Amino acid sequence: MLPIESLNLQMLNVGLARHNGDWNWQNVSSPFTRIYLCTEGAARLHMPGECVDLRPGYLYLVPAYTRHSYECHGKFTHYYLHLYEGFKKESDIFDLYDFPIEVKAVGYESHIFANICKTHPDAKLPTSNPTAYDNMTKFIGYVHRYNQMPLYQKLELRGSILILFSHFVKHAKPKMWTEDKRLDASLKYIHENIYTEINIDDLASIACMSKTYFIRYFAKTFGMPPLQYINRKKVERAQLLLLTEEKPVKEIAYSLGYNDHSYFIRLFKKITGMTPMAYRQTMS
Repeated sequence: MLPIESLNLQMLNVGLARHNGDWNWQNVSSPFTRIYLCTEGAARLHMPGECVDLRPGYLYLVPAYTRHSYECHGKFTHYYLHLYEGFKKESDIFDLYDFPIEVKAVGYESHIFANICKTHPDAKLPTSNPTAYDNMTKFIGYVHRYNQMPLYQKLELRGSILILFSHFVKHAKPKMWTEDKRLDASLKYIHENIYTEINIDDLASIACMSKTYFIRYFAKTFGMPPLQYINRKKVERAQLLLLTEEKPVKEIAYSLGYNDHSYFIRLFKKITGMTPMAYRQTMS
């Protein structure tokens, strides 16, 4: 199980948005998690394999790296909160649990959102168009702003974020592999060593399995072999690094345990559909 102290959720943006048929964006995907609280009107959220009608009095969760679309034909008002997980080494909570997209609000959530908005007015998005705020310059500015906060403000903000996120945790269900201590240990090792070259032999040894059986068992459980899983997690971390830091692509590749940055570039393109530099430029 993931200890609460390892939930290193940091805020990028927060605000109250009012729309009138102008919240229609397609194929949005970002390296941060979104939480919405609908307060008035209606809209629709298109998630992979599912369509969700956004209703007043409900909270909604869109995990990072989830490709989704918005649809709105009339008046719609909602609070939004954009979060990203700091550069930690513990297992990602979204790897351990299946979270509901929609949960009913208790009643005090709007006050929490309003207080965060009041305390951090500069965290409001300049526009609802994702292409205007999903970019490297903005991300670096958001991260710098958070890092410059005094400790008491970070603690207050962390408490508010955890209260909102707890509504989804309450209804989350552990994924099947969390019951298997062998796979749980392997996942923990992968995340703890995400910045190094990870050896499949070591993972098999940690799981107390032969290498051949471990690869087959891992693939059956996760739907992909361990090396593919590792590379996907490294590329996800690279996407966040490309937006939040100004390091050259080669340096990011080396920092993630890839000695051959050309291989990293090919791998990144295979997974995301574009090279790291193109990804950074697209987001700039």
